[in-house]
Amino acid sequence: MTLAILYTFRRCPYAMRARLGLLLAQCNVEVREIILKAKPAQMLAASPKGTVPVLVLANGEVIAESLEIMRWALTRTDPLDLLCQQKPVIKDKMAQLIAQNDQQFKPWLDRYKYADRYPEQTQAYYYQQASHFLLQLETCLGQHSFLVADTPRLADYAIVPFIRQFAAVDLKHPLSVDFPRVAAWLEQLISSEIFIHAMEKYVIWDASHSPTCLLGDR
Repeated sequence: MTLAILYTFRRCPYAMRARLGLLLAQCNVEVREIILKAKPAQMLAASPKGTVPVLVLANGEVIAESLEIMRWALTRTDPLDLLCQQKPVIKDKMAQLIAQNDQQFKPWLDRYKYADRYPEQTQAYYYQQASHFLLQLETCLGQHSFLVADTPRLADYAIVPFIRQFAAVDLKHPLSVDFPRVAAWLEQLISSEIFIHAMEKYVIWDASHSPTCLLGDR
């Protein structure tokens, strides 16, 4: 059986998102861990834009957006009902939160993390702007154990890699100071077995390697 191929970079939050989706859907794929400064020709041939993740299906189809990879995998198998297909209100709320994460929070996260590259404002200003989204998550978590329900759903797994990145920018200012519910939610998710599995280290892929690194085969 020919497996789909996932080009990934361990620390990239978008790639984390894709790996989580594949694991949650119990998909077996060949993992090709890359170095962003030395992207393999095979990946660039599949997706010339050169960003991770890239999933090359057995039929040659290419999916090069992390959220699309998650939805592709979970549409095939969704044992935990993460997509909430029969719950349109929750499904719409998840889509809204994910869109806000990607379109509004992520640009402020980048400025907060790399404040020296954006000298127009201070790092504290970028933190404040990013905090608007975190405050919204804090409110959601006051209503449910997770973002839209009392068990994790697609929104939790799609958003958590970015909150993890935000929390790591300034360890002297713990997330729990301003957003205690978000901090507890983050800790619960990143300490889960599925997240730990998603963050396993793989050797850097080379064309001479045998395809032995598989994800989701446990």
